[in-house]
Amino acid sequence: MDNRFLLSLIFIDMDIFEKIRKYENLHIVFWLLKDTCWMLELKWLGALMVVPTVSLCIWIIYKTKGLTEMYINWAILFWICANSFWMLSEFFNHANYKLYAAFPFAMGFVFVAVFYIKSGLRGNANKESL
Repeated sequence: MDNRFLLSLIFIDMDIFEKIRKYENLHIVFWLLKDTCWMLELKWLGALMVVPTVSLCIWIIYKTKGLTEMYINWAILFWICANSFWMLSEFFNHANYKLYAAFPFAMGFVFVAVFYIKSGLRGNANKESL
């Protein structure tokens, strides 16, 4: 494979990451606000913060489609969904349902594994071509 082609792929990836970096940081702010509301038992504000947190995570997944990092973003989405389900079940007196959050947590682990498998395979392919 041509080294110029590899460099162009690296710069395309870097350009995408630079564009979404501010949204990732905003996403973290929403996530922290949601969890702070959980800690302070601000039920309706915490429930409301689920919407921008999940929405921004979905947007980040869309922007990273086709990249290996998309799998980590899927893991984050599942983690936020599990975390939000757990929070809402506690807030609205359904704590007996919080164990159902185990499914999205498990899916998060699956996507983390896929990320590392694909990163390893891509890393080995790049080493062989250089």
